[in-house]
Amino acid sequence: MFKKILIANRGEIALRVINTCRDMGVKTVAVYSDADKKALHVLSADEAVYLGPSEPSQSYLDMDKIINAAKITGAEAIHPGYGFLSENSAFVEKCDQQGVIFIGPPAKVIKDLGDKITSRKIMVNSGVPVTPGLISTEADAGVMTAEAEKLGYPVLIKATAGGGGKGIRIVQSSDEMADACAAASREAKSAFGNGEIYLEKFFTKARHIEFQVLADQFGNTIHLLERECSVQRRHQKIIEETPSSVLTPALREAMGQAAVTAAKASGYVNAGTVEFLVDENLKFYFLEVNTRLQVEHPVTEMVTGLDLVRLQLEIASGKKLALTQEDIKGRGHAIECRIYAEDPENGFFPSPGKIIFLKEPSGPGIRNDCGVYSGFDVPVDYDPILSKLIVHAETREQAIHKMVKALKSYIVLGIKTPIEFLMNVLQSEPFVRGEVFTDFIDTHFSNWKPYMTDADIARIAFIVDEMCGTRKMRKTVSLHDEIPTPWQTLGHWRHGL
Repeated sequence: MFKKILIANRGEIALRVINTCRDMGVKTVAVYSDADKKALHVLSADEAVYLGPSEPSQSYLDMDKIINAAKITGAEAIHPGYGFLSENSAFVEKCDQQGVIFIGPPAKVIKDLGDKITSRKIMVNSGVPVTPGLISTEADAGVMTAEAEKLGYPVLIKATAGGGGKGIRIVQSSDEMADACAAASREAKSAFGNGEIYLEKFFTKARHIEFQVLADQFGNTIHLLERECSVQRRHQKIIEETPSSVLTPALREAMGQAAVTAAKASGYVNAGTVEFLVDENLKFYFLEVNTRLQVEHPVTEMVTGLDLVRLQLEIASGKKLALTQEDIKGRGHAIECRIYAEDPENGFFPSPGKIIFLKEPSGPGIRNDCGVYSGFDVPVDYDPILSKLIVHAETREQAIHKMVKALKSYIVLGIKTPIEFLMNVLQSEPFVRGEVFTDFIDTHFSNWKPYMTDADIARIAFIVDEMCGTRKMRKTVSLHDEIPTPWQTLGHWRHGL
C-alpha cells in the first residue's frame, strides 16, 4: 500500500479522500490555489503545496505543477477526485512518464471512453445496446437533419468530448437544427477544446440510471448495483438514490451484466461508472462511461457498506479484488442531495461569497461530505458544490422522510443554496411516487419560488442580527415592562415582499 498520496483536487472530494487515507494510515498531500489558502482540505491534509493563482489553468489544471508537487513531497500516487484532471489522458501519460501512479484507469482507456464516438463503437462491437443515432462525428447540419428525420424528433446534439451537460442541445424540429449544431459545437470548443458533435435520439420520458463498476489489474470486474440519477438541472444531477424504484430484479441483472461487459470491453481498471438511459418501455441504452469516482458514489457506499476510495487505492497499489459479484448485496435505501452555492430562483446561477454561518445536520443514518465552514469564502473560480448530504434508511419512504428532516436542520447563511428547493422536490407527489425522469425539474419545478411567511422573515432577521452582534435594545426593560419583539429591537428594517 502507498505510504503517501497527493490529492489533485479541492473541496469536499479532497476531504473525502483524506478521510479514507487517514483511516488507512496513508499520508496525504493537498494542493491549493490563492482562492483556497484557507480551504478545509488544505487544513486537513498532512502537507499542502501551493500551486499558484486561482485561475484553474494556473493551478488545479497545471499538470507539471501537480506532478512536481508529488515528486518533491515524496507522494507515490495521485488521486484526481472528479473534475479538473480526473479524465485527462494526457495527465495520466505524464504521471506514467514521471513514475507517479495515477489512481484511476489507464490513459488509453480514458482516451477511448472520453470520446463518445469511440466508446459507442466499443459498446456496439461488444453487444451493449446504445442509444440510436450516429456513430461518427458530423459537422453538416443537413446530414444531422436527415438522420433526425429517420429517428424522429426530438433528437439530441452532443459534444463527442467532455461532459457536465456542456455541448448539448435538444432539437425539436428541423428548423432548429442549424442553430443547435452551431451552439453545441461552439460551447464544446470553449469547454473542451474540441468542437466535434454527433446526434442521438432524445427520449422525452427517460430515466438516467448508472452502475458502479470495479475492475482490478488481473481482469476481475464486478458491479456495485445501480444509482437512479434522473433528477437533474441543466443536464447535471442534483438528487441521486439507490436502489432505483423502477428496476425489476431481471432488469437489474441485465443492466449490471451490460455494465460489466462494457468495462471489460474497454480494458477498464479501477472504479468507474457505466451510464444508461431507460425508456418508458424499460429498454436500456448505453450513454457513456465516467472514468473516475462519481460525485454520487456515497449512496453506493451506504447500501453496500463498502469504501470506494479504499478500494480505489487498493486496486491502484496492485491488489486483487477480494470481492466477487455474489458478495455484493444492497441493504436499505440511500438518497443524496447535492448542496451547491447557487440560486434556484435564478436558473441555479452560482452564488459565491462568504458563508456567515454553517450548521450541518447529523444523526443516525445521516452523512454530510462537506468541504466548507463558517467564515469560508466560496470562490467564483470553481464548481460551486459545497457538500453532499446523504441519508440511509430501511425503505425509500423512510429515506425521503429522513432527508427532508436533515435538510430542515441544514443552515447555510450568507449565500444562496438549493436546500429549500430540494425539500420541495423530495416532498412532491411525483417524486414520492418514484415518477422521476430526466425532465423532472423542467416539468414540475420550472417556475419554482420559495414560500416565506412574515414569521419566516422575522426569524431569519433575528438569527442574522444575533450572529452579527449588532442588536441594540432601545431601552432597558424591567420585569414589569412588555418584552420587546424582534421587530422592535432590530432597528431600521423594511418589508421586502
